[in-house]
Amino acid sequence: MNDDELWAAIDAQRLRTADLLETLTDDDWSHRSLCDGWTVRDVAAHLTLQQLTLGGGLKLALKHPGSLNRTIQASTRAKVRRPTAQLIAEIRAMAGSRRHNFGVTAQETLIDIVVHGQDIAVPIGRSLHVPPEAARTAAQRVWECRGSRLSKVFQPIPYDDLNLQATDIEWSVGHGPELRGPILGLLLFLTGRAVVIPQLDGPGVQALQNTSSSPAPVGGIPRRRRSR
Repeated sequence: MNDDELWAAIDAQRLRTADLLETLTDDDWSHRSLCDGWTVRDVAAHLTLQQLTLGGGLKLALKHPGSLNRTIQASTRAKVRRPTAQLIAEIRAMAGSRRHNFGVTAQETLIDIVVHGQDIAVPIGRSLHVPPEAARTAAQRVWECRGSRLSKVFQPIPYDDLNLQATDIEWSVGHGPELRGPILGLLLFLTGRAVVIPQLDGPGVQALQNTSSSPAPVGGIPRRRRSR
């Protein structure tokens, strides 16, 4: 994807996510998401924080010192009590802007909105469309950044010795037993959402079952805990 295509994908996913959030019930908003320890409301609040400047990031780090996860968790808690309509409006209002959080790229913004959109939709039994091209771009970025500072919010999962093969778009990475499935499922697997493993097949599934460090039944990436 070039820059225009990347930002168009981000905008489209923001609008789809906002549209979905507008249809949710109170029970849906309080439902557990796929992001470990977070409700749907927590994830929606987090998605309003995709445009932090250097100054804004420094203020948060000083106010909430510690790990990146701690800063993310604390900044989300500061937003989570706002009305649902305001959270939705803030997500929708970001469409058309090309600002992203300081210290990351637009590709991380795409990963954030795509994966967290599924964190919201999947556990409440809703569908949130992601074009395969967007999911492929996000998955490739996650793969390329494994082991870097950009992956530090990810729960470690044993995929380095697998060959991941998308079945709905041309994409393949890694070496070892094949793990096959739709590209969105592979993206969620790469970001620790073990709930998608039943969607995948191939010898890699058995390899995962034989790995003692395989992911927990419900993955949550970034791995964040709420403290209310």
